[in-house]
Amino acid sequence: MTLSVRTVALLATLAAALALGIALASETWGELVPCALCLWERWPYRVAIVLGLAALVLPPRMGRLVLGLLVVAMLVGAALAAVHVGVEQGWWPSPLPECAAPKFHGGSIAERLATMPARPAKPCDDPTYLIPGLPVSMAAMNLLYALGFAATLAAYLGRSARRPQ
Repeated sequence: MTLSVRTVALLATLAAALALGIALASETWGELVPCALCLWERWPYRVAIVLGLAALVLPPRMGRLVLGLLVVAMLVGAALAAVHVGVEQGWWPSPLPECAAPKFHGGSIAERLATMPARPAKPCDDPTYLIPGLPVSMAAMNLLYALGFAATLAAYLGRSARRPQ
């Protein structure tokens, strides 16, 4: 059975929305606090939703091109997740200044309190585990999901390119 470009675009949109939904549900109901890198990792999924919807309404030939861009977006997502996993494992420091502890330079206690963020941030090097007993952080799960997403979509595009039109 061969799936149409529109069907694949719809499935890709739903897959991206599922990833974002799981992240938001873990925040809302699981009371997990995302770090700055976690928030950056969500952007490729937002881009993927827009690209998937565009591929859904465009003619099939253009839709295939847009799905190719969606593969690139997922590879960017995988790269961001890989950076986050490296930070969690202590292989390198976070590239984001928001991940570091705040530095206070003199001043009174009132001045120090005024410079503190309104909402406490989670350090980027502190892994969050979604499933108790499974030693795979959410960043690592995101890396696997994004790579699988990109590979599956790329395989579809490769197979469908070889098929006679």
